[in-house]
Amino acid sequence: MRVYSTLGDAKMKGLDPPTLAQALANGLTLSHSTMPRPILATVHTDALRHNLVRMRAAAGDARIWAIVKANAYGHGIERAFEGLRSADGFAVLDLGEAQRLRSLDWRGPILLIEGIFEARDLELCSRLGLWHVVHCQEQINMLAAHKTQLPHRVFLKMNSGMNRLGFTPERFRAAWTRLNALPQVDDISLMTHFSDADGPIGVDAQLQAFEAVTHDLPGERSLSNSAAMLRHAGALAERSDWVRPGIGVYGSAADFPQHSAADWGLRPTMTLSARLIGVQQLAAGDSVGYGSIFRAEHAMRIGMVACGYADGYPRHCDTGTPVLVSGVRTQLLGRVSMDMITVDLTPVPDARIGSDVTLWGNAVNGAVLSIDEVAHAAGTVSYELMCAVSARVPFAVE
Repeated sequence: MRVYSTLGDAKMKGLDPPTLAQALANGLTLSHSTMPRPILATVHTDALRHNLVRMRAAAGDARIWAIVKANAYGHGIERAFEGLRSADGFAVLDLGEAQRLRSLDWRGPILLIEGIFEARDLELCSRLGLWHVVHCQEQINMLAAHKTQLPHRVFLKMNSGMNRLGFTPERFRAAWTRLNALPQVDDISLMTHFSDADGPIGVDAQLQAFEAVTHDLPGERSLSNSAAMLRHAGALAERSDWVRPGIGVYGSAADFPQHSAADWGLRPTMTLSARLIGVQQLAAGDSVGYGSIFRAEHAMRIGMVACGYADGYPRHCDTGTPVLVSGVRTQLLGRVSMDMITVDLTPVPDARIGSDVTLWGNAVNGAVLSIDEVAHAAGTVSYELMCAVSARVPFAVE
């Protein structure tokens, strides 16, 4: 297992952040003495590989973009790369993420999924060999003014109902015609994004809007996200040349709680674990934590865990949120603090200071706590929890 530091350890190691970042990219390993607080986020390489295979099975003959925006959904691009390198391409949000992939010696396709943000980005697109989405007239204008000897591979995006980015169906063909006339443009692929693939509305209306306009246009198609691939494989079979699974690759169910990750055959790719750092005995009527929102109805034993909202654990979790102590399912009690949470030790009578705690992911005894369950208890989604693990939490890769 490789253990990675955080930028918060830079001063302790005598490294400035850029130097530390380069050291991490080269696989810096730190001893346990550099981690005075018992909390760790672990990225599971085999689970990433497994989930990518699972999503590929749902993709038919389509090629797969591994989405690594938001620092690979909080996992870290460098940490996740080995588990995702069998993808056909990587999709990123910005040029910095693309540069990091090239520095890992990835020579395959990289797609900027929001395209360029200013004209000078096109120069780096040419230098790094990036493909990029075109979703507005301003991006076409920048391409038209760009001087290059290397034409660009672009993905023209339709707004088929999401109403975020893209050309409306009424304006899509005009945008395609203008792009097609530019010497700065090589192949034009066609794409859209489903807003309701994870719910009862589904994909039919957006798919019909997309196909009504594009049915006779040349170019590869890119349609499906994780929910569309898993829930609507029949409707989308043979309609995509490229698919874009995001959250499914990272072991979460896009349609939780209707389906769990296990229902879809997905495995956790991140574990957030900690240890008990304190144990208390409560009498009936005793309260726990700020605001005294939990009061014991009877005598009980509780434990303090080295994890709080400053580590990225959601503050909106409350009494009843599931936690594993020594692999045994129990619950959070009271409010989440900056550096600690309190858990019920009633189901774990042998728990003591130093006992393992799993906030989400895989416990040491093989038990699994789905990140979706924790997110649901916090009134949010797993994406946010993955991305919110803070800089002071050390990471490991296994």
